[in-house]
Amino acid sequence: MTQDVKEIFGSPGGSLAAKVRTLAPSMTRSMQRVAEAVAGDPAGCAALTVTGLAELTGTSEATVVRTARLLGYPGYRDLRLALAGLAAQQQSGRAPAITTDIAVDDPIADVVTKLAYEEQQTLADTAAGLDTGQLGAAVTALAAARRTDVYGIGASGLVAQDLTQKLLRIGLIAHAHSDPHLAVTNAVQLRSGDVALAITHSGSTGDVIEPLRTAFERGATTVAITGRPNSPVTQYADLVLTTSTSRETELRPAAMSSRTSQLLVVDCLFVGVAQRTYETAAPALAASYEALAHRHRSGSR
Repeated sequence: MTQDVKEIFGSPGGSLAAKVRTLAPSMTRSMQRVAEAVAGDPAGCAALTVTGLAELTGTSEATVVRTARLLGYPGYRDLRLALAGLAAQQQSGRAPAITTDIAVDDPIADVVTKLAYEEQQTLADTAAGLDTGQLGAAVTALAAARRTDVYGIGASGLVAQDLTQKLLRIGLIAHAHSDPHLAVTNAVQLRSGDVALAITHSGSTGDVIEPLRTAFERGATTVAITGRPNSPVTQYADLVLTTSTSRETELRPAAMSSRTSQLLVVDCLFVGVAQRTYETAAPALAASYEALAHRHRSGSR
Protein backbone atom coordinates (compact mmCIF):
# COMPACT_ATOMS: atom_id res chain seq x y z
CA MET A 1 0.00 0.00 0.00
CA THR A 2 1.19 3.53 -0.69
CA GLN A 3 1.45 6.00 2.17
CA ASP A 4 -1.50 7.98 0.74
CA VAL A 5 -3.76 4.94 0.87
CA LYS A 6 -2.66 4.17 4.42
CA GLU A 7 -3.51 7.72 5.44
CA ILE A 8 -6.94 7.45 3.85
CA PHE A 9 -7.83 4.05 5.25
CA GLY A 10 -6.20 4.21 8.64
CA SER A 11 -3.23 3.21 10.74
CA PRO A 12 -2.32 -0.33 11.85
CA GLY A 13 -4.35 0.32 14.97
CA GLY A 14 -7.32 1.38 12.89
CA SER A 15 -7.36 -1.90 11.02
CA LEU A 16 -7.08 -3.98 14.18
CA ALA A 17 -10.70 -5.11 14.23
CA ALA A 18 -10.38 -6.28 10.63
CA LYS A 19 -7.24 -8.24 11.46
CA VAL A 20 -9.01 -9.93 14.34
CA ARG A 21 -11.96 -10.92 12.13
CA THR A 22 -9.66 -12.27 9.42
CA LEU A 23 -7.28 -14.19 11.67
CA ALA A 24 -9.69 -15.44 14.34
CA PRO A 25 -10.30 -18.82 12.66
CA SER A 26 -6.56 -19.58 12.77
CA MET A 27 -6.27 -18.69 16.48
CA THR A 28 -6.66 -20.90 19.50
CA ARG A 29 -9.65 -20.11 21.70
CA SER A 30 -7.41 -18.43 24.28
CA MET A 31 -5.81 -16.26 21.60
CA GLN A 32 -9.26 -15.33 20.33
CA ARG A 33 -10.17 -14.07 23.81
CA VAL A 34 -7.13 -11.80 23.81
CA ALA A 35 -7.81 -10.56 20.28
CA GLU A 36 -11.48 -9.89 20.99
CA ALA A 37 -10.56 -7.98 24.14
CA VAL A 38 -8.11 -5.61 22.45
CA ALA A 39 -10.41 -5.03 19.47
CA GLY A 40 -13.42 -4.41 21.72
CA ASP A 41 -11.75 -2.06 24.21
CA PRO A 42 -8.57 -0.51 22.78
CA ALA A 43 -8.33 2.18 25.47
CA GLY A 44 -8.84 -0.22 28.35
CA CYS A 45 -6.36 -2.78 27.08
CA ALA A 46 -3.76 -0.12 26.22
CA ALA A 47 -3.61 0.69 29.94
CA LEU A 48 -2.83 -2.92 30.89
CA THR A 49 0.51 -4.63 31.23
CA VAL A 50 0.99 -7.98 29.55
CA THR A 51 0.23 -9.60 32.91
CA GLY A 52 -2.90 -7.52 33.35
CA LEU A 53 -4.26 -8.43 29.91
CA ALA A 54 -3.50 -12.10 30.56
CA GLU A 55 -5.45 -11.95 33.81
CA LEU A 56 -8.34 -10.06 32.19
CA THR A 57 -8.72 -12.68 29.45
CA GLY A 58 -7.97 -15.70 31.61
CA THR A 59 -4.93 -16.62 29.53
CA SER A 60 -1.16 -16.50 29.95
CA GLU A 61 1.48 -13.85 29.18
CA ALA A 62 2.86 -16.11 26.46
CA THR A 63 -0.58 -16.27 24.82
CA VAL A 64 -0.85 -12.47 24.87
CA VAL A 65 2.54 -12.13 23.19
CA ARG A 66 1.73 -14.79 20.57
CA THR A 67 -1.54 -13.03 19.81
CA ALA A 68 0.22 -9.69 19.37
CA ARG A 69 2.67 -11.27 16.92
CA LEU A 70 -0.07 -13.00 14.95
CA LEU A 71 -1.81 -9.62 14.61
CA GLY A 72 1.35 -8.25 13.03
CA TYR A 73 3.17 -6.59 15.94
CA PRO A 74 6.73 -7.51 17.03
CA GLY A 75 5.62 -7.74 20.65
CA TYR A 76 3.06 -6.64 23.19
CA ARG A 77 4.64 -3.23 23.63
CA ASP A 78 4.00 -2.44 19.97
CA LEU A 79 0.42 -3.66 20.24
CA ARG A 80 -0.15 -1.39 23.27
CA LEU A 81 1.12 1.62 21.29
CA ALA A 82 -1.26 0.78 18.44
CA LEU A 83 -4.14 0.42 20.88
CA ALA A 84 -3.35 3.77 22.45
CA GLY A 85 -3.32 5.39 19.01
CA LEU A 86 -6.64 3.81 18.08
CA ALA A 87 -8.18 4.91 21.37
CA ALA A 88 -7.00 8.48 20.74
CA GLN A 89 -8.57 8.43 17.26
CA GLN A 90 -11.87 7.24 18.67
CA GLN A 91 -11.87 9.92 21.36
CA SER A 92 -11.12 12.62 18.78
CA GLY A 93 -14.05 11.49 16.67
CA ARG A 94 -11.98 10.41 13.67
CA ALA A 95 -12.82 6.74 14.22
CA PRO A 96 -16.27 6.59 15.76
CA ALA A 97 -16.89 3.47 17.81
CA ILE A 98 -20.45 2.62 16.86
CA THR A 99 -22.12 -0.74 17.02
CA THR A 100 -23.37 -2.20 13.75
CA ASP A 101 -25.30 -5.11 15.21
CA ILE A 102 -28.71 -5.19 13.52
CA ALA A 103 -31.60 -6.08 15.79
CA VAL A 104 -34.81 -7.69 14.58
CA ASP A 105 -36.80 -4.61 15.65
CA ASP A 106 -34.42 -1.97 14.24
CA PRO A 107 -36.14 0.77 12.21
CA ILE A 108 -35.25 0.57 8.53
CA ALA A 109 -33.39 3.90 8.77
CA ASP A 110 -31.09 2.39 11.39
CA VAL A 111 -30.55 -0.66 9.19
CA VAL A 112 -29.45 1.58 6.32
CA THR A 113 -27.07 3.53 8.57
CA LYS A 114 -25.52 0.43 10.12
CA LEU A 115 -25.09 -1.41 6.84
CA ALA A 116 -23.60 1.65 5.12
CA TYR A 117 -21.08 2.10 7.92
CA GLU A 118 -20.18 -1.60 7.91
CA GLU A 119 -19.75 -1.68 4.14
CA GLN A 120 -17.53 1.40 4.28
CA GLN A 121 -15.33 -0.17 6.95
CA THR A 122 -15.13 -3.45 5.05
CA LEU A 123 -13.96 -1.71 1.88
CA ALA A 124 -11.46 0.41 3.80
CA ASP A 125 -10.04 -2.60 5.63
CA THR A 126 -9.74 -4.59 2.41
CA ALA A 127 -8.03 -1.74 0.55
CA ALA A 128 -5.60 -1.12 3.41
CA GLY A 129 -4.66 -4.79 3.70
CA LEU A 130 -4.50 -5.69 0.01
CA ASP A 131 -1.03 -6.78 -1.12
CA THR A 132 -0.49 -4.68 -4.25
CA GLY A 133 2.48 -6.82 -5.27
CA GLN A 134 0.28 -9.91 -5.41
CA LEU A 135 -2.48 -7.88 -7.05
CA GLY A 136 -0.12 -6.60 -9.75
CA ALA A 137 1.14 -10.11 -10.46
CA ALA A 138 -2.45 -11.35 -10.79
CA VAL A 139 -3.25 -8.53 -13.21
CA THR A 140 -0.21 -9.42 -15.31
CA ALA A 141 -1.24 -13.07 -15.44
CA LEU A 142 -4.85 -12.28 -16.35
CA ALA A 143 -3.88 -9.80 -19.06
CA ALA A 144 -1.66 -12.37 -20.78
CA ALA A 145 -3.81 -15.47 -20.18
CA ARG A 146 -4.94 -17.70 -23.03
CA ARG A 147 -8.08 -18.28 -20.96
CA THR A 148 -9.25 -17.70 -17.42
CA ASP A 149 -11.44 -20.01 -15.33
CA VAL A 150 -13.06 -18.62 -12.17
CA TYR A 151 -14.52 -20.82 -9.43
CA GLY A 152 -17.05 -19.76 -6.81
CA ILE A 153 -20.01 -21.28 -4.99
CA GLY A 154 -23.08 -19.45 -3.65
CA ALA A 155 -22.48 -15.73 -3.05
CA SER A 156 -18.89 -16.14 -4.24
CA GLY A 157 -20.28 -17.63 -7.44
CA LEU A 158 -22.03 -14.34 -8.15
CA VAL A 159 -18.71 -12.55 -7.78
CA ALA A 160 -17.09 -15.08 -10.12
CA GLN A 161 -19.73 -14.31 -12.73
CA ASP A 162 -19.15 -10.59 -12.30
CA LEU A 163 -15.42 -10.95 -13.01
CA THR A 164 -15.88 -13.14 -16.08
CA GLN A 165 -18.48 -10.82 -17.56
CA LYS A 166 -16.09 -7.90 -17.15
CA LEU A 167 -13.22 -9.79 -18.79
CA LEU A 168 -15.42 -10.93 -21.68
CA ARG A 169 -16.41 -7.34 -22.39
CA ILE A 170 -12.79 -6.39 -23.03
CA GLY A 171 -12.25 -9.30 -25.39
CA LEU A 172 -10.68 -11.87 -23.06
CA ILE A 173 -11.71 -15.52 -22.81
CA ALA A 174 -13.13 -16.24 -19.35
CA HIS A 175 -15.51 -18.75 -17.82
CA ALA A 176 -17.23 -18.83 -14.42
CA HIS A 177 -17.90 -22.24 -12.87
CA SER A 178 -20.28 -22.88 -9.98
CA ASP A 179 -20.85 -26.54 -10.81
CA PRO A 180 -17.98 -28.43 -9.10
CA HIS A 181 -17.94 -31.30 -11.62
CA LEU A 182 -17.83 -28.96 -14.60
CA ALA A 183 -15.17 -26.89 -12.87
CA VAL A 184 -12.84 -29.87 -12.44
CA THR A 185 -13.54 -31.09 -15.98
CA ASN A 186 -12.50 -27.71 -17.37
CA ALA A 187 -9.54 -27.36 -15.02
CA VAL A 188 -8.03 -30.50 -16.52
CA GLN A 189 -7.77 -28.63 -19.83
CA LEU A 190 -5.74 -25.75 -18.39
CA ARG A 191 -2.01 -25.41 -18.84
CA SER A 192 0.84 -22.95 -18.45
CA GLY A 193 -0.29 -19.56 -19.72
CA ASP A 194 -3.82 -20.01 -18.39
CA VAL A 195 -5.22 -18.61 -15.14
CA ALA A 196 -7.47 -20.27 -12.58
CA LEU A 197 -8.99 -18.04 -9.91
CA ALA A 198 -10.85 -19.31 -6.84
CA ILE A 199 -13.16 -17.13 -4.76
CA THR A 200 -13.98 -18.42 -1.28
CA HIS A 201 -14.34 -16.38 1.88
CA SER A 202 -13.69 -19.30 4.21
CA GLY A 203 -10.88 -20.67 2.08
CA SER A 204 -12.06 -24.19 2.84
CA THR A 205 -14.81 -24.76 0.28
CA GLY A 206 -13.97 -28.15 -1.21
CA ASP A 207 -15.89 -27.56 -4.44
CA VAL A 208 -13.65 -24.56 -5.11
CA ILE A 209 -10.38 -25.99 -3.82
CA GLU A 210 -10.53 -29.14 -5.96
CA PRO A 211 -10.61 -27.42 -9.39
CA LEU A 212 -7.95 -24.96 -8.24
CA ARG A 213 -5.74 -27.87 -7.18
CA THR A 214 -6.27 -29.49 -10.56
CA ALA A 215 -5.38 -26.28 -12.38
CA PHE A 216 -2.31 -25.84 -10.15
CA GLU A 217 -1.10 -29.34 -11.01
CA ARG A 218 -1.66 -28.68 -14.72
CA GLY A 219 0.67 -25.67 -14.59
CA ALA A 220 -1.84 -22.82 -14.76
CA THR A 221 -1.25 -19.67 -12.73
CA THR A 222 -3.57 -19.94 -9.75
CA VAL A 223 -5.08 -17.10 -7.74
CA ALA A 224 -7.17 -17.21 -4.56
CA ILE A 225 -9.42 -14.42 -3.29
CA THR A 226 -10.14 -15.31 0.32
CA GLY A 227 -10.77 -13.87 3.75
CA ARG A 228 -8.52 -16.50 5.36
CA PRO A 229 -4.87 -16.08 4.29
CA ASN A 230 -3.80 -19.35 5.95
CA SER A 231 -6.71 -21.48 4.74
CA PRO A 232 -6.52 -24.69 2.66
CA VAL A 233 -7.22 -22.95 -0.67
CA THR A 234 -3.93 -21.04 -0.42
CA GLN A 235 -1.96 -24.31 -0.64
CA TYR A 236 -2.74 -24.36 -4.36
CA ALA A 237 -2.57 -20.61 -5.04
CA ASP A 238 0.44 -18.97 -6.62
CA LEU A 239 -1.06 -15.62 -5.64
CA VAL A 240 -3.33 -14.79 -2.67
CA LEU A 241 -5.54 -11.69 -2.44
CA THR A 242 -6.95 -11.30 1.06
CA THR A 243 -10.29 -9.67 1.73
CA SER A 244 -11.79 -8.27 4.90
CA THR A 245 -15.34 -8.78 6.10
CA SER A 246 -17.68 -7.35 8.67
CA ARG A 247 -18.66 -9.27 11.77
CA GLU A 248 -21.02 -12.14 11.12
CA THR A 249 -24.45 -11.65 12.66
CA GLU A 250 -27.71 -13.57 12.73
CA LEU A 251 -29.25 -11.42 10.00
CA ARG A 252 -26.07 -11.03 7.96
CA PRO A 253 -23.92 -14.14 7.61
CA ALA A 254 -20.31 -14.00 6.41
CA ALA A 255 -21.29 -15.14 2.93
CA MET A 256 -23.22 -11.88 2.50
CA SER A 257 -20.79 -9.48 4.13
CA SER A 258 -17.76 -10.90 2.31
CA ARG A 259 -19.26 -10.17 -1.12
CA THR A 260 -18.55 -6.43 -0.84
CA SER A 261 -14.83 -6.89 -0.33
CA GLN A 262 -14.63 -9.58 -3.02
CA LEU A 263 -16.24 -7.23 -5.53
CA LEU A 264 -13.69 -4.54 -4.68
CA VAL A 265 -10.83 -6.94 -5.43
CA VAL A 266 -12.55 -8.05 -8.65
CA ASP A 267 -12.92 -4.42 -9.75
CA CYS A 268 -9.23 -3.78 -8.99
CA LEU A 269 -8.28 -6.79 -11.10
CA PHE A 270 -10.51 -5.74 -13.98
CA VAL A 271 -9.33 -2.13 -14.09
CA GLY A 272 -5.71 -3.28 -13.89
CA VAL A 273 -6.22 -5.69 -16.78
CA ALA A 274 -8.05 -3.05 -18.82
CA GLN A 275 -5.11 -0.70 -18.30
CA ARG A 276 -2.60 -3.34 -19.42
CA THR A 277 -4.65 -4.24 -22.51
CA TYR A 278 -6.01 -0.78 -23.27
CA GLU A 279 -5.35 -0.86 -27.02
CA THR A 280 -7.63 -3.88 -27.42
CA ALA A 281 -9.82 -3.37 -24.36
CA ALA A 282 -11.09 0.10 -25.32
CA PRO A 283 -12.41 -0.94 -28.76
CA ALA A 284 -13.92 -4.12 -27.26
CA LEU A 285 -15.76 -2.09 -24.62
CA ALA A 286 -17.00 0.36 -27.22
CA ALA A 287 -18.23 -2.50 -29.41
CA SER A 288 -20.09 -4.12 -26.52
CA TYR A 289 -21.72 -0.81 -25.57
CA GLU A 290 -22.82 -0.27 -29.16
CA ALA A 291 -24.18 -3.82 -29.48
CA LEU A 292 -26.23 -3.42 -26.30
CA ALA A 293 -27.46 0.00 -27.34
CA HIS A 294 -28.53 -1.40 -30.71
CA ARG A 295 -30.36 -4.24 -29.00
CA HIS A 296 -32.24 -1.79 -26.77
CA ARG A 297 -33.12 0.40 -29.76
CA SER A 298 -34.38 -2.59 -31.70
CA GLY A 299 -36.38 -3.85 -28.75
CA SER A 300 -38.17 -0.51 -28.31
CA ARG A 301 -39.60 -0.54 -31.82
